[in-house]
Amino acid sequence: MVHITVKDNGEFAQHEKIYAAGNFNGWDPAATALHFDSLKQAWVLRIELPGGNYEFKFTRGSWQKVQCNKEGADIPNNEIRVQTDTAFQFTIDAWKDHFTPRVKKHTASNHVMVMDTAFSIPQLHTTRRIWVYLPPGYTTNKNRYPVLYMQDGQNVFDAYTSGFGEWGVDESLDSLAAQKNISTIVVAIDNGPRRLTEYNPFNNDRFGKGEGKEYVDFLVNTLKPYIDAHYRTIPDSKHNMIAGSSMGGLISYYAFIMYPQVFGKAGVFSPSFWIAPQMDSLTITQANKINGKLFFYMGGREGEENIQDLQTIAEKLATRSSGLIYTVIDAEGRHNEEAWQKWFPEFIRWIMADWTNYPID
Repeated sequence: MVHITVKDNGEFAQHEKIYAAGNFNGWDPAATALHFDSLKQAWVLRIELPGGNYEFKFTRGSWQKVQCNKEGADIPNNEIRVQTDTAFQFTIDAWKDHFTPRVKKHTASNHVMVMDTAFSIPQLHTTRRIWVYLPPGYTTNKNRYPVLYMQDGQNVFDAYTSGFGEWGVDESLDSLAAQKNISTIVVAIDNGPRRLTEYNPFNNDRFGKGEGKEYVDFLVNTLKPYIDAHYRTIPDSKHNMIAGSSMGGLISYYAFIMYPQVFGKAGVFSPSFWIAPQMDSLTITQANKINGKLFFYMGGREGEENIQDLQTIAEKLATRSSGLIYTVIDAEGRHNEEAWQKWFPEFIRWIMADWTNYPID
């Protein structure tokens, strides 16, 4: 049992709950509530956690109300290492929503556009913003290009729309196009308010009915046909990739193993396999159909259990499929956009290493 005690120097009303959001609950800002101990005049969390390293932040139910330092700036994640029953103490200096928000600036390059602010997802009876990156030269040549589909689109290109930083995919690809002649179209889909279910193909007793199968059906049967019809793409599986992180990594992996005839290559960063134990057996069932390329990434500071989950899946796939797998465990890596931005260039260089020429219409 892990016992966490928190002093709130932000002096917020005791009737508004404090939550812990971390790599043990999918970074859901309102999933794990603390309770107020009137005798200690502190917030308390008692939680069963397997041994390992954990990162988390405290919130008041949303990321707009996350802990920060006394100046209102973001702080690194809280960290604990669990080995046996143990107790930890933390102090909250201030809350983000008590400060005037800092002015964000748009950072997306000129090669990025919003294709649609409300693209229909009929499988989920909703709409979503879709971003498209067109590589340098797209408007002046007649080449056809590979396509990379990415989840959590608001974090892919633009710091202005991101929660905790962006991947810098556009800057990376602009640079690689100039240096290595590596070019691809990128289609990025914003997440929605039901991210924990929308990116999970399985039902979960805690978080509800999984909508991931419907979401992937949207990618395969609605979005991809639209992209292929409106842009100069190479439609075959060898030239179509999918990538994402955390829950986005989970659903990207699911799409890769369930639709190898559509997505021949994938980048799976810090996947939330913990929320979907069914992925083990599904990997075994689907492995003999896989012959594409898969890039796995996990940060060494994301917790031993998360690292083990990834290594278990990677081993099961490697021994049962003809796919090519590249696994990175970055000892100092955390569960954040900074880490994923760092490793994106390595992913895209490796995943596209066998492509040198693009067909011309």
